[in-house]
Amino acid sequence: MNSYWVHNLDPVLLHLGPLDIRWYGLMYVLGLFIAVWWLGKRQEKGLFILPKKENIQDMAFYGFLGILIGGRLGNCFLYNAPYFLTHPLDIIKVWEGGMSFHGGMVGAAVGLWLYSRKMKIPFMHLLDNTALVSTIGLGLGRVANFINGELHGKVTDVPWAVIFPQVDNLPRHPVQLYQAFTDGVVLFAVMFLFSRKPRKNGFLSGVFGVAYGVLRIITEPFRAEDSVLAGCCGLTKGQIYSVLTLIAGVLILVWSARQEVITKKEEQA
Repeated sequence: MNSYWVHNLDPVLLHLGPLDIRWYGLMYVLGLFIAVWWLGKRQEKGLFILPKKENIQDMAFYGFLGILIGGRLGNCFLYNAPYFLTHPLDIIKVWEGGMSFHGGMVGAAVGLWLYSRKMKIPFMHLLDNTALVSTIGLGLGRVANFINGELHGKVTDVPWAVIFPQVDNLPRHPVQLYQAFTDGVVLFAVMFLFSRKPRKNGFLSGVFGVAYGVLRIITEPFRAEDSVLAGCCGLTKGQIYSVLTLIAGVLILVWSARQEVITKKEEQA
């Protein structure tokens, strides 16, 4: 009989009196810092056209706030609306985990759209660069999901299965780590490959939508079957939302093909 590893990770990194420093929040903050640093490097190379470095922090604030609000609302109402409609105060408990990528994506887009209007910079240019640098945060977020023991996988007998005692004593796919690899490594590699030279507005966003949609559709079947994830046509809700993301990516690529590459010089003209 296989001996499976039993998940015993503490979601709290440090206990500082009444204050708990959780891995989940730390991963989001780390992802934000890496994103800001990376955008600064792209700005130095002329691949990101914000006028000043200080503007990057401002843009990151708009985008990050959108991710937090959209991700949390998406998780609550796209996946478990009945519960949160009757427990509305639980919506604000973001420190306990529970964020939706698809909701966060919409929230980030809204935040970036507002900032693009303020700065009079093409929205799709901001979205392209954000899609690129978000890949690190996506991977870190999935690692945090694993540490929290949430979003566990289906029961399996593969040698690397993990037992999550907070769920049951059955070995399950560590699907959080599967998606940490696809979202944080594979997706990063794809986006990085296409980001090393100036691209037409919308191109990187389209590639992101297509690549993420495909990868999520592939890994989603390993997620545990749950009534809140039940979809239609044999697809889970996560897969359905990912199909829509993929379609959106294709449409953005079609739109991008008709655009011009915007350089820093052209933007300032």
